Amino acid sequence: MIRLSMDNTHITQIILDQAKKAKLASFKQRSISTTQKNHALKEIADSLFKNSNKIIDANRLDMDALMIDNPTVSNVIKNRLLLTPEKINAIAKGVMDIINLPDPIGEVVKMTVRPNGLRIGKIRIPIGVICCIYESRPNVTVDIAALALKSGNACILRGGKESLHTNIVLSNLIKEAVQSAGISPDFLQMVSVTDHVAVAELAKLDKYIDLMIPRGGEKLIDAVCAHARMPVLSHRQGITHIYVSKNADLTMAKKIVCNAKVSNPSTCNSLEKVLVDESIAHIILPDLIKELRDVGVEVRGCEKTQAIIPDVIPATDTDWVTEYLDLKITIKVVNDLSEAIDHINTFGTHLADGIITEDYNESWKFINSVDSAATYVNASTRFTDGNEFGLGAEIGINTSKIHGMGPMGLEELTVTKYIVFGQGQIR
Repeated sequence: MIRLSMDNTHITQIILDQAKKAKLASFKQRSISTTQKNHALKEIADSLFKNSNKIIDANRLDMDALMIDNPTVSNVIKNRLLLTPEKINAIAKGVMDIINLPDPIGEVVKMTVRPNGLRIGKIRIPIGVICCIYESRPNVTVDIAALALKSGNACILRGGKESLHTNIVLSNLIKEAVQSAGISPDFLQMVSVTDHVAVAELAKLDKYIDLMIPRGGEKLIDAVCAHARMPVLSHRQGITHIYVSKNADLTMAKKIVCNAKVSNPSTCNSLEKVLVDESIAHIILPDLIKELRDVGVEVRGCEKTQAIIPDVIPATDTDWVTEYLDLKITIKVVNDLSEAIDHINTFGTHLADGIITEDYNESWKFINSVDSAATYVNASTRFTDGNEFGLGAEIGINTSKIHGMGPMGLEELTVTKYIVFGQGQIR
């Protein structure tokens, strides 16, 4: 294990060496066949299945260290870090799912013929070297490595110190698996330097790293964005909203709201705020709030909500900009769809927002007006996930306005370049 006490010069050299290895490996990745990629992915999945106990032993070390360092750590962090046999099987299955997805590399996405006979097209190619900095979740290590492999990229991963033992074991298993399939293990570089200076050093290496993806809290994302010399794709908080229209099926609305809040409140796609049309608020809120409370949700509400259910906790200005990641929710009664849209665009974080309505025109107004990576009509926001979108896994959820917004799968890890075919044309 690399110690925190290393001097900055030593840290800089270690990270530079890893970045150079990743860059060289990225050139080799471009010419690997789909058959070879899929063989390597199968080897990774098999290794995860076979070494489940080894992974869990390493994860137990991380869990024990977490509890020693921070005895009052939240259940959110513990749940993100903890691996079980069931979770490992699910991670391995995610790798197998990627095998069945089309290889995007080499796909011709457009071809036109110019008046002079030149055929000009666009073809998908790998981005190159992708650096992902993330916290807590060791499953991210496998997801990114598998997606990078299938999309022809190399990757540099820097997980949080709380998952160091688990990440080292996972990365070593992945490297051994791909090597047995004839692929350079250098395509994956796991940065085990836990000192915060590592983030700043990685962000400087635009000569070797083509894209940075920070996944974590505000401080981490701010640190990456402040230092990065290369493009950065990120999402910050997941303050998700659902608007219950006056044209909603109220039984459906209650079911969706409860699922979006309760099924896994520690994820960024869980529901944090509910907006209810005032014309149906007095009908739906008594039952909705009771159902939420019955499953342990703490309910906060605006003044109009309090007028209907007096014992809800009064909502403050802070509530509208807070991502709870817990069994808490805030309800606001709004005048109409326009007020709901304005509220979401003001307080949302562009990740996932939805509307419950039976009105076709209303649904399209919401879709076209709400500035989010995923907008939902009559469905839970909890589906905002690469696997649920049929991507096999995701490298992150992008809410920035470059590249594609939303969960990033194989296609999102490619760019296009022009290809030009001629027959001796000159200009």
